[in-house]
Amino acid sequence: MPGLRWLCSTWCLLAVLAAHTAADDQAAPPTAPSIRLNTIGYLPGKPMVATIATATADGGKYQIRRLHDGAMVWEGDLPTPKANVDTDEKLTIADFTKLAPAAGEYEIILVNSGERTRFRVAEDLYHEPFRVATRAMYLWRCGMPVSGDHQGAHFEHGPCHLEDAYLDHVGGGHVQRASVGGWHDAGDYNKYVVNAAATVGMMFRAWEDFGPAIEQNKLDIPPTDPKLPEFLAEIKWELDWLLTMQADNGSVYHKVSALNFGGLIASDRDSDARYLAPWSSAATAAFTATMAQAARLYKPYDATFAKQCREAALRSAKFLREHPEEHEADQSAFNTGGYHAPDGDDRLWAAAEVWETTGDSDAFADLEERLAAHPNFDVDWDWQHLKNLGLITYLFSERDGRNPKLVKQLRKGLVAAADETVAAAANHGYARPFTKYYWGCNGTVARQAIGLEAAYRLTGNEAYRHATLDGLNHLFGRNCFGRSFVTGLGGQPPLFPHDRQSAGDAVASPWPGYLVGGPNPKATDWSDATEDYRTNEIAINWNGALIYALASQLPPVDGAASPR
Repeated sequence: MPGLRWLCSTWCLLAVLAAHTAADDQAAPPTAPSIRLNTIGYLPGKPMVATIATATADGGKYQIRRLHDGAMVWEGDLPTPKANVDTDEKLTIADFTKLAPAAGEYEIILVNSGERTRFRVAEDLYHEPFRVATRAMYLWRCGMPVSGDHQGAHFEHGPCHLEDAYLDHVGGGHVQRASVGGWHDAGDYNKYVVNAAATVGMMFRAWEDFGPAIEQNKLDIPPTDPKLPEFLAEIKWELDWLLTMQADNGSVYHKVSALNFGGLIASDRDSDARYLAPWSSAATAAFTATMAQAARLYKPYDATFAKQCREAALRSAKFLREHPEEHEADQSAFNTGGYHAPDGDDRLWAAAEVWETTGDSDAFADLEERLAAHPNFDVDWDWQHLKNLGLITYLFSERDGRNPKLVKQLRKGLVAAADETVAAAANHGYARPFTKYYWGCNGTVARQAIGLEAAYRLTGNEAYRHATLDGLNHLFGRNCFGRSFVTGLGGQPPLFPHDRQSAGDAVASPWPGYLVGGPNPKATDWSDATEDYRTNEIAINWNGALIYALASQLPPVDGAASPR
């Protein structure tokens, strides 16, 4: 199944069901409203569209009322409803883009039924969602106490997993090799190199594309490195852990994990022994890419750390050259996330970042050979398929020597993928810019923003940026549930994510800022229930994609160039 992160063991599932059933503490799902829109709101001057679910043959009329003075500022006719195949609904569209309302609070009213829903228009609309989603990475930290407040609730856990990790399964006996730190991967507390690298790569892409705008946002994260911007300081917490995963010969251990998924307890009460898993070529290549990119991004702020990352990247790049065969980690002792996929995409990304950082001719030759063999930009991608990150690095590089024909071919492939995404949104009743449903598909919806932004930078076509907004609209409520998919943000957000931290603490609210996986395997198949890991788990790679999409909508800083 595409995007499947792990198959929960029978023991784990039974434990979850026994500990946290719907009958115990989870309310029946609310009825979806007829008006389904972005519950965060809309940006001035950008498309403003809501989807209306209706059983009537004609659409009827709708109105827009300004709340501060009660003025009715818009009235429009709803088009004849059309069938939306994947949700099996009749839907019509309320498009009030031409209203171009000023910042403020409004409500949309269905004239026939009187149903109404409020929405906000603001230039800084995505400041708070970006802050909360990025701070969620801090709240995911392993190996230290963390705390934070959100909407009147206080969240905290003490130091956790301070004995990471034992060498039993990599030939070292029951001896600890220090691998403390990093982020918990998802609804479980294990740490996986391939997914960590994918997440960092997406967040680095956000910094390269929108760094000055990101710097304008205070993240409410306790300072850990005053030399660094907050955003890079948070990513460094993950990088410091990743550096512990590199063996002396340059290979990289695949993961730090317990042997089985644990129960629904807070991280600081999780006492299961955790072990290093053997090295894999995918983890080694993804690590190489991440460290090479870090070397250039941190150099303006911390030359010593940048040098450490560069040396680590080159050590692993050398190991990869000496071991060109694919090597899968032996995970036979583990029943936790496998995160295995062929390593060709990771090697391509590694070659791109090593070349961009160092100008290495061998990496450049390897990169162009791999790009020529796979020149298309993937519409559907995640940790299993990371070549898009390398393709973008190559395509926007300012280094000399690129093959003009290859550049042209890659540009064409990127634009074609963006056009496909725009078409998907245009043909969907909720303007969802991705047409598949699987484990973590909400992350893929957010991840479309990376390709769409790259295509916009090549062409200036605003349709690509509008499609990114379509994705955010969908994630924050313009969907068949009429609800936000991000904990603590938007209207009727998830209350019961599959997350051990949220389920294991004494706070009623879930930890805030996390994108849940979403419908799987059908558009209507999602439930807000802790035991439904299939649709309601959280994961760092989905948040990394969301962070990029949100960063793309922050107000730009005039005259500022993205840091390189």
